[in-house]
Amino acid sequence: NNRVSLFRLLTVYPWTQRYFASLGDLSSPAAIMGNPKVATHGKVVMGALEKGVKNLDDIKSTYAALSEMHSDKFHVDPDNFKLLTESLTICVAMKLGPSVFTADAQDAWSKFLAVVVSAFCEQSR
Repeated sequence: NNRVSLFRLLTVYPWTQRYFASLGDLSSPAAIMGNPKVATHGKVVMGALEKGVKNLDDIKSTYAALSEMHSDKFHVDPDNFKLLTESLTICVAMKLGPSVFTADAQDAWSKFLAVVVSAFCEQSR
């Protein structure tokens, strides 16, 4: 489910909601989970990650425009990207289970997300 990791981010770290005012009602966990704009943005996030997987050799330029937008337009604190990766990791682990999301798989996933976060934070430096 595309909305679960974003739901987790917005409920576990409620201060991140300030970056998502355009999504509408985020007043409660039920409102967040039922919000179609949260689901849509979750799809956008997963699509961006898929784009990164397909462009591992040029990930910095793959995310250049998104990095600029999140830094200059939305003024996102780079630490919040790390919070999102934590939420993503937990949700992926729960969905896949320990037989698929092994320690080696988690290590590879974490390294990939670290590269993505680094690329996203490029404009903030």
